[in-house]
Order: sequence, then structure tokens, then C-alpha cells
Amino acid sequence: MSDLALFDFDGTITWSDTWTPFMRMAISPVRLALGQVALSPVVVGYRLGAISASRGRSLAARVAFTGEDAAGIRQRGADYAARVLPGKVRPAAIERLEWHRARGDDVVIVSGSLDVYLKPWCAARQLECICTTLEERDGRLTGRYLNGDCSGAEKVRRVRQRYDLSRYELVYAYGDSGEDRELLELAHRKSYRWTEISSWKEVTAFEHPKAQ
Repeated sequence: MSDLALFDFDGTITWSDTWTPFMRMAISPVRLALGQVALSPVVVGYRLGAISASRGRSLAARVAFTGEDAAGIRQRGADYAARVLPGKVRPAAIERLEWHRARGDDVVIVSGSLDVYLKPWCAARQLECICTTLEERDGRLTGRYLNGDCSGAEKVRRVRQRYDLSRYELVYAYGDSGEDRELLELAHRKSYRWTEISSWKEVTAFEHPKAQ
């Protein structure tokens, strides 16, 4: 009986965010400049805690991608996956991925990152991928997501939709932020920022240790 290993991408497999650098690379300078003006209230709201990261990403995607040529954005995503992402990946994360594969486990990347670059990266490594998917109609992107942003509880919903968890003796999960909370709570073995924890309660102590 094999195990299931679920990995977040940004900040877990990678050293840092991959979403924002891709947006800066994929969008034209004019649209990028206009978007920065249009989204300035969103940025302020996020910094004040009034807008979630998930909502902020959705709004940014609407501004950035509405009406864009889908094939062109997908090609930029493939280029980003091939040329940029390798430099952002933690070697230790790849070692852990390979450890799971050597055991015969099913390994899945579960991420809010965009399909246009994450799927090519996963396909090149023969990894299963569950992620945020840009909606396309008649060769153009609508600026919306299919089934919403893949973060928080949505990660768990999609995992359960695709996998029968009763088939696995153990479920492992690896994450680095509050958007991974539900994914970690789903698992028998949980790793937060590459430190194994027994429950999410440990994360608060991990991030905000009491003063000595």
C-alpha cells in the first residue's frame, strides 16, 4: 500500500514567490503599468489585512490577463518554467520529492501557482499537479480562474476530488503558509517550512515564540 505526498510549491519547493515574477515577465509593460495603478487600492488593502492574498491574486489576474492571447501566455509560461524556475527551487525539496518517488509514493504538487507555468514544470519531472487554472475562451484568456484560486480549503477539495485517500496508508503534506493549513491538517505527517509538526497549533508557537 503506497503513500501520498502533497507538496505546496511557492515557498515550499521554491525559495520564494514565483507568481509575481511571472506576472512581471508575461504581461506587456503598458498593461503592467496600468495594472499597478488600478490595483494600488488592492495592495493597500492586502497590507492592511482587509484583502486576502488569494483575493488579491484573483483581482490581479483579472487585470493582467483579460483578453490576452492564451497561446502566447502559455508559451511564456513554458519559457518561465524552463529558464527561471530551476533557479528558484530548493535542492533539499527535490531530494524529498525523489525520496517519495523512490518509495513508490504518489507525489502531487498542490498549489495556487498558475497552470501556465507550473504544469510544464511538473510535466518535465513527471509530477502530478493540482493548481490554479486560467480560464480560456476562443483562444483568449478571460482573466478568471476555473474553479477559483487553489488555496486553503480549495486545495483539500481538489485533492479529495482526484484521490481516494482511503487507498493510502499515510498522507504526507508539506507547506509554508496559512494557505496550506487545511492541506496540512488533512495529512498524517505534516511539515511546515520543512519542520515536522503534529498539529497546526504548533505553527503559532513556531512563528511567534514566547519571549525568554
